[in-house]
Amino acid sequence: MFIGEYQHTIDNKGRIIMPSKFREALGSTFIMTKGLDNCLFVYPQEEWQILENKLRALPLTNRDARAFVRFFFAGASECILDKQGRVLIPANLREHAKLEKEAVIIGVASRIEIWSKEEWNSYNEDDSLSYDSIAEKMAELGI
Repeated sequence: MFIGEYQHTIDNKGRIIMPSKFREALGSTFIMTKGLDNCLFVYPQEEWQILENKLRALPLTNRDARAFVRFFFAGASECILDKQGRVLIPANLREHAKLEKEAVIIGVASRIEIWSKEEWNSYNEDDSLSYDSIAEKMAELGI
């Protein structure tokens, strides 16, 4: 399980150090793709396979399903960690997440998210996303 928040910088070659606490669970190869809310999603192979199976089961006749599958798979890239624990973030993914220098890497249970520091701060300052109002909505979902 991935938990926690870590601040890292992206080097001139587009690489970022993956937090050491995430590396073992992530494995030697993993999938990085465009995420929602202007971030990147990073999945261990096993979690990616679960998601892939669910996406394959979506009806081809549903336009929204086709669009979501395209978005997710077209942006996906198989990645590896180097010996220093760094991963190269492909240019198209850096552009999608507005990643330049400062980044925030967060654990979100079964996946990792990579945010630009500015986008993460902006997301957390959004008044409509207050912890109290979200907690109330989660209660409606039985959480």
